[in-house]
Amino acid sequence: MGGYPPIADHGLIGDLQTAALVSGAGAIDWFCAPRFDSPSIFASLLDDERGGHFTLAPDTDDVTVRQLYLADTAVLVTRFLTPNGVGEVIDFMPVDPQPDVPSDRHRLVRGLRVVRGTITFNLECRPRFDYGRAPHTLALDGHSAAFHGPEIDVHLRSTFPLAADGDDVRATVTLRAGDLAGVVLDTRASGSAGPGPVDTEGLQADFGATRLFWHEWIRRCRYRGRWQQMVNRSVITLKLLTYAPTGAPIAAATMGLPEQIGGERNWDYRYTWIRDASLTMRVLLDLGYVDEADAFRRWLGERLQAPRPPGAEPLQIMYRIDGDPHLTEEPLEHLAGYRDSSPVRAGNAAADQLQLDIYGEFAYAMTHSPDLAEVAGFNGWKAISGLLDWLADAWDRPDEGIWETRGGRKHFTYSRLMCWVALDRGIRLAMQYARPADLSRWTAERDAILNQVLERGWNSDRKAFVQHYGSDVLDASLLLMPLVGFISPKASHWLSTLDAMERELVTDSLVYRYNPEASPDGLRGSEGTFSFCSFLYVNALARAGRLEQARYAMDKMLTYANHVGLFAEEIGPTGEQLGNFPQAFTHLALITAAMALDEELDKADQH
Repeated sequence: MGGYPPIADHGLIGDLQTAALVSGAGAIDWFCAPRFDSPSIFASLLDDERGGHFTLAPDTDDVTVRQLYLADTAVLVTRFLTPNGVGEVIDFMPVDPQPDVPSDRHRLVRGLRVVRGTITFNLECRPRFDYGRAPHTLALDGHSAAFHGPEIDVHLRSTFPLAADGDDVRATVTLRAGDLAGVVLDTRASGSAGPGPVDTEGLQADFGATRLFWHEWIRRCRYRGRWQQMVNRSVITLKLLTYAPTGAPIAAATMGLPEQIGGERNWDYRYTWIRDASLTMRVLLDLGYVDEADAFRRWLGERLQAPRPPGAEPLQIMYRIDGDPHLTEEPLEHLAGYRDSSPVRAGNAAADQLQLDIYGEFAYAMTHSPDLAEVAGFNGWKAISGLLDWLADAWDRPDEGIWETRGGRKHFTYSRLMCWVALDRGIRLAMQYARPADLSRWTAERDAILNQVLERGWNSDRKAFVQHYGSDVLDASLLLMPLVGFISPKASHWLSTLDAMERELVTDSLVYRYNPEASPDGLRGSEGTFSFCSFLYVNALARAGRLEQARYAMDKMLTYANHVGLFAEEIGPTGEQLGNFPQAFTHLALITAAMALDEELDKADQH
């Protein structure tokens, strides 16, 4: 295949249990099965020689590419404009009628269509099992091929003949205007019987059913505002990143994509962070998706009730999508890494960190909706109240903080803020539903946290709330302070903090999360601006009444989306997207920023 496309040069397709990235060159260069967090089958995005890919593209270099989603769906069209004609590759993954049942069977459909003229397409399918570590064998029979790996088989079925290329497959097909063709890649447990042949009628039926699924799902979205198209794309992306059998959202579809090209900040994001997942569910609740939020609530309740060693925290900061707490970090030294960004890591050692803020995000999301409170019932309340009883004793400790720095524990202001949120929301819920609770104790601890943050989290020299007690470092995570109700968005202390962040952390509406040089995080290298924080900044500006500035920041930030409306974790020094892709954190913050700015602009229009 050769070379690495920009991280942003991809669309995402998926079936609610796993997902694939499709580049503008028609290459599937990232795909894991049977789950998001399974070893990769195609990973040329992390090593263009050893990773494996599945490419379907015209046989000419004289081509212009346009990639787009069919509106309000996860059906991706890559359109090739050549001197001899216009053709399309239409990629999607059909959603099983029972997506909440775990399955080793997944289908990735690649339809071919020529709109004008004549185009010859070349196909290359080169799977590399287990992150490129495991060999495979090939069985080929005309229009079908089977790649037999160590634990999973990949079947390729086509409407045109396939040819062996060693243990891989090649093919060439020429289509004229109006012609349809296609290939289907299936995954199955090793040794399972293969699927039957494919035809264009079956592919068209799958296409129609997949479009209908997404149209019906997005119809439930309550958002009706100025940024409808971007919000719809973001909420579809959040759905694509949620593992339907458990309701657990992952942080991103990929692992190992760098925060700095050539650097070491290359993490595995295919797991469920309590923080990210809780905030995702808060957004989905705001948009009317109660079933998705309730599924995550049940998953989280199981984590709270799971046996744990003596002295362990009630929750880890992250889990596998099935709730497994073991995420052993392993460097994959045989992979070169995206543009030589190494090491590539599978697993995540940060799972063992102490991050006390996760209880606040959980409470912020799970106590927000009356609908969710009703379906959670009394057992759900007992789980929350038991957690808050524990937190009332456990909040006043140093931790690693929201950014998972590996530079030692500190008294992070954001962690205290979110402990305040947890107790505050628990108190509100107990009073609203007349639930049994130690309200006097919870209230005393909540107020103690508030007083501590105001006294120790405020730096009078900087005239700002700072990253951790005793420091003068600013931290964009504190943009959540007014959003969660800790302080008025127009209070003088907050506006002074916002001004300080604008001077030090903001560059043309893009926001750095903190300055690593001022607050060493134990890692070499630098990073780009953090897109989650950039959208939090929009939200904070809107709530502070700085509407012109907020709208400019929103519109400017949206120009950094890729060609199909997706965001990675960060924006680099020259405007490129960096980090794992697409990232749920960024898309949920986009939605909350759009809703907040819509609300404030509507208020202003009424005066």
